[in-house]
Amino acid sequence: MLRIVRLATVVLALTMTPAAFAQAPDFSALESSQNAANSAAGPRSLPAKVVPVPQDIDAAAQALVAAPYRLPAWNANPASADEWRALVKKLADASLPGLAKARAMLGVTMEPTVIGGVKGFVFTPKTMPDAHRNQLIINVHGGGYVYGPGESGTAEAMLMAAYGGYKVIEFDYRMPPDAPYPAAMDDAMAVWKAALSMQDPSRMAIVGTSTGGGMTLAMILRAKQEGLALPAAIAPGTPWADLTETGDSYKTNEWLDNVLVSYSGYLSHAATLYANGHDMKDPQLSPIYGDFHGFPPTILTTGTRDLFLSNTVRTHRKLREAGVVADLQVFEGFSHAQYLFDPSAPETKEAFEEIAAFFDRYLAK
Repeated sequence: MLRIVRLATVVLALTMTPAAFAQAPDFSALESSQNAANSAAGPRSLPAKVVPVPQDIDAAAQALVAAPYRLPAWNANPASADEWRALVKKLADASLPGLAKARAMLGVTMEPTVIGGVKGFVFTPKTMPDAHRNQLIINVHGGGYVYGPGESGTAEAMLMAAYGGYKVIEFDYRMPPDAPYPAAMDDAMAVWKAALSMQDPSRMAIVGTSTGGGMTLAMILRAKQEGLALPAAIAPGTPWADLTETGDSYKTNEWLDNVLVSYSGYLSHAATLYANGHDMKDPQLSPIYGDFHGFPPTILTTGTRDLFLSNTVRTHRKLREAGVVADLQVFEGFSHAQYLFDPSAPETKEAFEEIAAFFDRYLAK
């Protein structure tokens, strides 16, 4: 019942007029009822409430924050492998025209490639700083281990090339329902081993958002385990660092995040599909449970409404506790990974320029 009430109030927040806000419950009445409801130690009881769109962010960002839930992406639960494939293809095909338009606007070129036996794409910016000419960025796309195959998973690589001024390689790792864990990680490590033959690791970084962020962390854990060289820096954006529903923001931002919305939606189904019976707290599935000592300098990105805000904060604190240089950037009002959604939003440009500035401090020239 609580979830239904919260869903209704969040939807209402996007449609209420200023006059309607004025009719909100009297604070003194709320004060009394909330004091009574929270008079003992334990879980917090919250009133139904409307959360307005922040007014102190750019208009493009406001449009992202105010957007309705993305159906059927957030709550998909296909009944069969064929239905999963059909949904993934439908969403992927729908993304392609926008990506082509964005590449043209940003002046980024995309060429197909194969690296380590894995298909991928090479992105080259219109202009590249001299300091970046001998550097290489490896990108791990997101999508909850099920979304974003082929070209549809290339938004982050495109933006990193455009706003960071780097050559970026994005790869198309295998995904469920056809290839559950460890296929994606096996592909990621094959790519990393091939990249080590292409460029000195001191001149390379790994970037990934959401699933890509979780895989970036898992790649470092596995590279350490296998005795492989590590990149000079990494940028795991809002990483899915824990496949279990652990972390405060899984509840505090549930129904407020307009991208992921709730762990009980497709996330829970995708996690089960990907794990394929393995322990979800295995560090290769949920890297937050791994040993972060010896990790390269790391920059993390999230938003105040992100369902994975706690995933990101927990990762940041664990890195700091392990003595790793770790920066954290948080965008006002943003839900999960929304810094990837609109290439024209100032926050998008800012996010990738921050990452590039961080890399400039740690990648060899």
